[in-house]
Amino acid sequence: MTRKKKPATRPGLTRERIVEAALQLVEKETLAGFSTRKLGEALGCEAMSIYHHFPSKQHLLDALVTHAISTVDVPEPGPDLEQRLRHMVHSYRAMARRWPALYQLIAVHRLNMPEGVRMIEAVLKLIHAGTGGDWELTARQFRAVGYYLTGAALDETAGYAKGPSAAEPVSDEYVARECPHLAAVARYFKPGEWDATFEYGLDALVRRARDEAAARGVTNETAAKLVSGKTSKRRR
Repeated sequence: MTRKKKPATRPGLTRERIVEAALQLVEKETLAGFSTRKLGEALGCEAMSIYHHFPSKQHLLDALVTHAISTVDVPEPGPDLEQRLRHMVHSYRAMARRWPALYQLIAVHRLNMPEGVRMIEAVLKLIHAGTGGDWELTARQFRAVGYYLTGAALDETAGYAKGPSAAEPVSDEYVARECPHLAAVARYFKPGEWDATFEYGLDALVRRARDEAAARGVTNETAAKLVSGKTSKRRR
């Protein structure tokens, strides 16, 4: 007498499982094509079951953003502030490239949830140490880094190479004939050149921050004292 095989048990529905499946679905379908109905199909459940874990689709999208930005590594201020800033920038860029479809939401999200404001606070703390405690300069450097990172990440995940094209795009022959400068630099716009271009821009940002720190007499030692609360140098 042969025993009947028990049906395979389906993993229980958890927030973590929903988020993981949703991340995969967003990357497959894009944000525009994402829906809780499709997510339910991927999970083998009714869409309403998802709402037992997330009150709304917006709550679920916030959870996806939270998961993504939680992978950004922001070091504490300390020795080699410049390298720590570079590390944070590279970590953020890697996050954007890991979830390119979701990044279209992350780029414009205010990040006004616990994980988001904690990340913003950590980046500000890192930059603030490098300015010697200058709040205005901290704000401007934070925004400048944000402008650069967001623009670069958007361009690499959904920009020029992947954006909409004209109804009747010009030919390579037209570009070569009418736009010699564009033709000459076109190869440097390709994905294989992105890293070198990114580093070029990052170097310019870091160099400006380094010059401003030097002008204020800020060193790794004075930054360490600032972090430990031993000094507070503010611009008036």
